[in-house]
Amino acid sequence: MLARGWCTVRKAPPLLARALTSMTNGFQSPPDMSEGHLPIHVNNVRSRLRAIVGASTNWSDHVQAMHERKDLHILLAKQQEDLPPRKMNDSYIEVILPLGSQPELREKYLNVHNSVRFGRILEDLDSLGVLICYTHTKHEASQRSPLSIVTALVDKIDLCKKVIYPDCDIKFTGNVSWVGKTSMEVKMHMFQLHDDTYSPVLDATFVMVARDPENKRPAFVNPLIPEGPEEEEIFRKGELNKIRRIDFSTASLLKMAPTAEERTTVHNIFLNTLDTRTVSFRSRVLPPNSVWMEDAKLKGLEICHPQARNIFNRIFGGFLMRKAFELGWAIACSYGFVLQKKTISRFEYTARFMIQIPESTRQPMSSISLLCQKERYHRLSQKHMVSQCCI
Repeated sequence: MLARGWCTVRKAPPLLARALTSMTNGFQSPPDMSEGHLPIHVNNVRSRLRAIVGASTNWSDHVQAMHERKDLHILLAKQQEDLPPRKMNDSYIEVILPLGSQPELREKYLNVHNSVRFGRILEDLDSLGVLICYTHTKHEASQRSPLSIVTALVDKIDLCKKVIYPDCDIKFTGNVSWVGKTSMEVKMHMFQLHDDTYSPVLDATFVMVARDPENKRPAFVNPLIPEGPEEEEIFRKGELNKIRRIDFSTASLLKMAPTAEERTTVHNIFLNTLDTRTVSFRSRVLPPNSVWMEDAKLKGLEICHPQARNIFNRIFGGFLMRKAFELGWAIACSYGFVLQKKTISRFEYTARFMIQIPESTRQPMSSISLLCQKERYHRLSQKHMVSQCCI
């Protein structure tokens, strides 16, 4: 067994690439679905979600409301064919974050580098993704939805801007782009206002799953019917994304042994740290411009108060994403040999692409619990830091 791992700031090979998230491949212009849709203020997204599931902002009333959701079981479909099909335009939503026109909102989103906190953006994307899915699965016979929509994973976030300005309005748009039996892929886009024109900032893909009112079993969702060649291509890419996720899961190191190339890479790293004078497993030498992986590790501990709960009385997934990202950003600054503010900004931008933020829907976290985060590097190069956060 290897007693210690090491990271280097020199250019490194793709070490254990199957355990890492994919990188960006460019921004894709979304189809225009804005006609007939009025934008929603960002502060109204959570209130709409509470109304859809019948949740309350009051703690005691909220517990009772969640208990009453059990009666909504009778509204669940027995099979997907019983649900009316929907179009992509049916779930389209626009959300405005008026950082320019409403300066009182900036304090919550501002970071120390006079830019926007990306962790807050992750929170807003998570809430928007859930609202989009509830819009797609809207139940005509009841004001309250019998479904519990939860975030399964953040599949991809592509950034095309290095800086998000804290004094310019932001617009989020999104819609359901692919549907399985009980899962939905949501495409979301972020734009920022410059010279009276919204320019693209990021393109995000989230995967949501539908469960019963008590969040215990899967539930069927409305099928999606693409209209026109553009939507058919988007839907086809959703199918390919599903296949890619299955292949990625199948090739996980938790299920398969490392390949010959991966074993060779790890062994070469081990050989580079051996002390040639002793040739012992216990005697290791740190290569120049390197740091032991054990030393490149941070932990965070959060007391989870009811304020951080979601509409189902569990810890808000966006809150976990923000905490994981900010912990990754902190370790990048602590162990990235960063001396100048310009360099820090570069590493902040890189971490946004590469940090892995796992979120499990099988064991939702209670809003009265302790959240322990562990963050460590996988590898470093001259331009990138790869880290993984475990919650």
